[in-house]
Amino acid sequence: MENKAKLWLQTKLEKAGIVLDGDSKSDPKIHNQNLYSRVIREGSLGLGEAYMEGWWDCCRVDEMICKVLTSKLEEEVKGNITFLKNWLIPRLVNLQSKRRSFQVGEKHYNAGNDLYKNMLDKTMSYSCGYWKNASCLYEAQIAKLDLICKKLQLKPNESVLEIGCGWGSFAVFASQNYKVKVNGITVSSEQKKYIDENFKDLPIKVKLMDYRNIQEKYDKVVSIGMFEHVGEKNYNKYFQTAFKNMKDEGIFLLHTIGNDVPQKGTDPWINKYIFPNGQIPSLSQISKACEKYFVIEDVHNFGMDYDKTLMSWFENFDNSWDKIKDDYNERFYRMWSYYLKSCAGAFRSRRLQLFQIVLRKRLKPLNEYQSFR
Repeated sequence: MENKAKLWLQTKLEKAGIVLDGDSKSDPKIHNQNLYSRVIREGSLGLGEAYMEGWWDCCRVDEMICKVLTSKLEEEVKGNITFLKNWLIPRLVNLQSKRRSFQVGEKHYNAGNDLYKNMLDKTMSYSCGYWKNASCLYEAQIAKLDLICKKLQLKPNESVLEIGCGWGSFAVFASQNYKVKVNGITVSSEQKKYIDENFKDLPIKVKLMDYRNIQEKYDKVVSIGMFEHVGEKNYNKYFQTAFKNMKDEGIFLLHTIGNDVPQKGTDPWINKYIFPNGQIPSLSQISKACEKYFVIEDVHNFGMDYDKTLMSWFENFDNSWDKIKDDYNERFYRMWSYYLKSCAGAFRSRRLQLFQIVLRKRLKPLNEYQSFR
């Protein structure tokens, strides 16, 4: 049985330029022969869990995943039960309800501030950097933050709502460099604690709350790397909330990972271990959901920059492992490495994108929007 499974997988992988136990750095080294039937049975969940358990290794997981996705091999190896579960459940259940909205904060963003301090750059930006003129991660993140501020056309003393404020990178940069007041919301107690402790002297306020409970009106609205946690069943409510809480002449910038085509479910391994209840939107899903409330003024895709960002995060994580490993274990190291590298491969294959979308209300005639790059 296992030999048949190996032969079937081997044939598929060779079409993608991958050789089992081959000489290339993107070829997997197999340590447990039960891997083949497990991958056929469980798909990406089985592949990821087997890596965590040491069943296989690969020097360049990022390149291997890129080859798999470029050849669309994953569509032939979905794993009947896990794929059906992750395809069907989002259609029947609101995985991102208010009751569930704090799960991702508890599981992912509360993994430990020391982990993120060592992995991210000193701005603590946990989203794609802008590498157009950057030579390092820090420069890419500063360029991204400044690009967002320019697209929002920030002016001194304006009020800004940040839906999903992370560790405060945007709020700090915008308040220091553009003299605005930022109110951020988060579902992570660790993120709120970090901001409260480190930026007491800046005009920044952070609330631990669900975005659906926001009440105040703001001059500008920004959301960086949070929309991936909203879920299709809540897209209308999300844009309705941004519309309701932004002044008529305001600008809303949405920065989000995007799928190349609409998908209902999510990758089962990512859903279980990294981002529970997440869903990556396509551009068509975003435009359909927001068109009732906003005019799309600008769309900027720099998804290739996320590949560089993720590989920089992995390098930082790997280099700092000896400092933080006492708080984790080898299984966590393999899980986190697989997460960063496999996601880098997904962006490299162009199956995932990074969109910055500028939106304005359609209530009255407005001046032509001037974009920035």
